[in-house]
Amino acid sequence: MRTTQLTHDASVLIVGLGIHGTAAALELASRGISVIGIERFDAGHAFGSSHGATRMTRRAYPSEAWNSLVERAFAGWDRWAERAGRSFISVTGGLYAAAEPGRLQGPGCVAVAPGQMATAMPGLRAPDGYFAVADPAAGVVAASAALDFARTAARAAGASLSYGEAMTRWSADDGGVTVETTSRTIRVGRLVLATGPWTGAVVPQLAGALEVWRIVTLTATPGQAVAQSPSLGTFSIDRAEGLVFGIPEVAIDGIGTIGLKIGVDAGPVWDPNVPNPPPTIAETAELARLMRDLVPGIDTAGSEAAACLYTMTPDRRFVVGALPDKPRVIVATACSGHGFKFGPAVGEAIADLCGGVDRPDLDMFALDRFVAQ
Repeated sequence: MRTTQLTHDASVLIVGLGIHGTAAALELASRGISVIGIERFDAGHAFGSSHGATRMTRRAYPSEAWNSLVERAFAGWDRWAERAGRSFISVTGGLYAAAEPGRLQGPGCVAVAPGQMATAMPGLRAPDGYFAVADPAAGVVAASAALDFARTAARAAGASLSYGEAMTRWSADDGGVTVETTSRTIRVGRLVLATGPWTGAVVPQLAGALEVWRIVTLTATPGQAVAQSPSLGTFSIDRAEGLVFGIPEVAIDGIGTIGLKIGVDAGPVWDPNVPNPPPTIAETAELARLMRDLVPGIDTAGSEAAACLYTMTPDRRFVVGALPDKPRVIVATACSGHGFKFGPAVGEAIADLCGGVDRPDLDMFALDRFVAQ
């Protein structure tokens, strides 16, 4: 009996072109691998987790298990800067505080005792008795500019990126993966699902482990010295009600000056298919109060609030790896509110996994934490 040979339209198809999907397209195309990327929304959309002008970057992380990926991320941002002819990071230093010592570590990080807080970051008023870790390499990522660069560079390297095209179903067999979209059928050797808040729907085995949260941030009007380095850098304050994070005022080439931004890593569980409404008056007022408490002298008048979605895992670690029962399908998602800073490194990781490169440092993100083999 004669069988039909299914030809491949590309080596890899990426579904979802946020920071990680786009970074993967750039990395794969730069290696000479044929890649198609599709995104259900327009470029730069605000329905997931990759939009907005700024993000934090830091070396301070909970355990040494993170250090390898942290170093790859910093090296990746340097690689992107060299390619773009501009840096995407403004170094401000960072201070990350908690009620107990030893919560964070990292290359070059220094422990800060409660009495040393004001010296380490004069513009931040941390709660009395808190301990901290100072990270002199921490700073601010020009997020929207970086995503624009990655998109343009991926296309220049040969990647085919399509927006307004949604995946409707996928199936994998021994010879490859077939994906149906709203406009075509695509046959590839490997499928990358960088689908953010919608991952539980496209990979039902993960649905029970992923939770989508609605998160609100507040950005102050720019031009305030109390919110600028060296008075203020990136920061976080770990509280029982949720970790407060802060990104100081920075000037970004081509965009302008972005004021102090704060948010809380806690929010209601949200269905990503339900429109995310604007922040309420109460949500905005609470963030304004936190901003004034933590950064004395800040003027919150005219501040702008925004909402986004975080895709969370129980252990706050990412999900990056092949499906145990379908090794041609790689998932890269659930970055738990701290994934943008790893964009170049996650793109590199996806490309390595697609190419069969051994990456034991990614074992901590493997899907078998949640999916039975």
